[in-house]
Amino acid sequence: MTVLPSVAVVILNWNGKAFLERFLPSVCASRYDGNLEIWLADNASSDDSVAFVAAAFPQVKIIRNPTNSGFAGGYNEALQHVKADIYVLLNQDVEVEPDWITPVIAQMQADAQIAACQPKLRAYHDRESFEYAGAAGGWMDILGYTFCRGRILYTTETDKGQYDNPQDIFWATGAALFIRSSCFWEVGGFDPYFFAHMEEVDLCWRLQRAGHRISICPSATVYHVGGGSLPQGNPRKLYLNFRNNLIMLYKNLHPGEQWIILSQRHVLDLMAAVKSLVSGKPRDMAAIFRAYRDYYRWRRKEGKTAAVNFPRKRLYDLQGVFHGIMIWRYYFLNKRTFSTLWHPKKK
Repeated sequence: MTVLPSVAVVILNWNGKAFLERFLPSVCASRYDGNLEIWLADNASSDDSVAFVAAAFPQVKIIRNPTNSGFAGGYNEALQHVKADIYVLLNQDVEVEPDWITPVIAQMQADAQIAACQPKLRAYHDRESFEYAGAAGGWMDILGYTFCRGRILYTTETDKGQYDNPQDIFWATGAALFIRSSCFWEVGGFDPYFFAHMEEVDLCWRLQRAGHRISICPSATVYHVGGGSLPQGNPRKLYLNFRNNLIMLYKNLHPGEQWIILSQRHVLDLMAAVKSLVSGKPRDMAAIFRAYRDYYRWRRKEGKTAAVNFPRKRLYDLQGVFHGIMIWRYYFLNKRTFSTLWHPKKK
């Protein structure tokens, strides 16, 4: 008889009582034949969400982080106190189905090379549509722009089963991330400097560099609200996305690709800043310039020693990489869905 791995669902919370009231009952109703624990990792909330969970859900174990160090630092700190074979990092604004865990675990059990895996993400408020944060698995193009099967930029598709095949992807969403605990710590966990946004992409890139694989399990589905902490269009969110994406590229790109890719990104990002100004969004332009300022500050202080533990592989040798420029095809060739993009040949 196969022994199932122990699973710990860990929900990082910051002032999320309303979300916990709505979604924690579905998490607590999860079914799994192996050992299952549910944890709340609180990031120094100022509301009464911890007291609420302790009273209403006594079966949920609670970790109190002393400060709010964001998604990345908060999980790094909390997971040091959690003992399980598989961590499931679940956003506080996610509703799950009762049997959402078992299919993902079965897929990971069937292939020991899979270090991380995600279920399919649909939108909580439009339950037949994919959700922005992960859809049916994360990809990246050759310039470092991220997108998903089922979501490119702000275009999301209706889920008609078109992406129901399990496959390797580049990154798995942090909104519902299944990851082997041994692999998480092998690559050093999340980069705490990121605070929030892009940290799961960086983590999955490092996992691939270490020889592991990332996968999507479309037979499991969760429903994500999205934008619970920072909504789309927030300049702070824009700043973190630009800054962290640049740092991630600098850390992980092969030296033979680094200069050409980053130089092209600099030009395109400058164009994005100018577009923001012309569109009457000077705060967005300022956010992009602040991102570049802090990226170069990071390079001077930490760039030489960042992410050197594993070999840097060329993008063409990694899974889930689109061998083209996504924004070119999206804006100029009107390729708005994942299925219309050109795919690399199978190896």
